Amino acid sequence: MKKGIRQMEPDTIDDIDEVYAEELEAFLIWMKDAGYTIHTQKNYTGDVKQFLRTLREKPLDQVKKIHVMSYLSKARESGAGDSTRNRKHAAVSSFYKALQEFELCSTNPAFGIKKAKTEKNRMPVYLDEKEIQPFLLAVEGKYANRNMAIFLLMVYMGLRVGEVHSLNVSDFSRERRTLDVFGKGRKWRALPVPEGVCDIVERALEERLTPWRGKEDAMFVSQKGRRLAVRSIQQIATETFERFQQDKSVERRVSYSSHKLRHTFATMLLRKGADLRTVQELLGHSSIQTTTVYTHVTDREKEKAMDKLDIQVPMMELKS
Repeated sequence: MKKGIRQMEPDTIDDIDEVYAEELEAFLIWMKDAGYTIHTQKNYTGDVKQFLRTLREKPLDQVKKIHVMSYLSKARESGAGDSTRNRKHAAVSSFYKALQEFELCSTNPAFGIKKAKTEKNRMPVYLDEKEIQPFLLAVEGKYANRNMAIFLLMVYMGLRVGEVHSLNVSDFSRERRTLDVFGKGRKWRALPVPEGVCDIVERALEERLTPWRGKEDAMFVSQKGRRLAVRSIQQIATETFERFQQDKSVERRVSYSSHKLRHTFATMLLRKGADLRTVQELLGHSSIQTTTVYTHVTDREKEKAMDKLDIQVPMMELKS
């Protein structure tokens, strides 16, 4: 027990920040140095603080594997799926790795805990190409051009939500029709921008609000003049998908999200004959294995092609 700290379980974020201040600061420094995105830093920090609240101020060197397992089990009971459970596990494990590197802790109680088995090669949810225009027509409001540009970058260029969030004005070149994208793994990729997308991006930039901070170079800003947050982009997408499906009965509505537009981009490319390696480069996947999930989506095209065959089997005389 740390001297001067209450013995009751901390139940506010401020308590956690006070009890484990040095460790949380070290973790943030470690994540920044490792190149974790702002989005990942926020998620991991939230998961770790949630874990720390279950420890009742226990010194971190005394935490055992059972404490981590208990935390993950409670997350399950609260409705966390496989992916969320695995993210929380990764957050706690990374937290202890950081403490070990900074010599603030000697063990990692999350080490050796197995990941939950997620469904591999699950077919991504995506929009059919014929549904893209009706979806885009559902974009409305004061910032319609900004939101339209965001969606076009996802559905016709395959950008992740975090990549859209991180875009700066200087990343776009109208003259060269290129966009420099800072993606996962701290990797840059230069993407060609289709003419139609260029026009909307230019229009959005013309209407861009002046940021509060003079040095703010964010391509997409909020009504308060700040870089548009990942959560805000996701919410805009959710609201647009709701309008897009408002005429459908509840049971026929699909659980779309902003990331599904990226799935749509990959699916369209493969259906139009793009090779897997090119799609991998455009999506910014580090491994082509990640890209292969989209090949399963196009299996129905194979079935349609096979159905066109006029198969004629001669009748064989049965031998007694």
